[in-house]
Amino acid sequence: MTGHEVTLEWPDGRRDTVTVEPRETVLEAALRDGVRLPYDCRKGTCTACVGRLRSVDEDDSDAEPSEESGSIDAAAAFDYRRQPEALTEHERADGYVLLCIAMAQADCRVAVGPMVRAELGDSPWG
Repeated sequence: MTGHEVTLEWPDGRRDTVTVEPRETVLEAALRDGVRLPYDCRKGTCTACVGRLRSVDEDDSDAEPSEESGSIDAAAAFDYRRQPEALTEHERADGYVLLCIAMAQADCRVAVGPMVRAELGDSPWG
């Protein structure tokens, strides 16, 4: 099985695409490729590494934006090494994903950077 292409989209318009291998997290792939993503705990207990799913490659998934929010459930493109404690089910359904523990299951685009974290707000875990 080959990896999935994850395009990280920054607020300044820059885009970095990393190949996330099976059983590898997006953060691990980014660090391997020299892409500096914010992170802290690496366990899914904070929101320092949060991103927001923008689109999923049509060949890899049948993901559809929700009619209410227009967002795509993060489960359409990611699985987790462990339960993401810092995100609620509603936040995950709204497309938020913790990149430190997220393993790509489809080619996709993810918004990253301080604006995404600001949209989400502070982690309940501190």
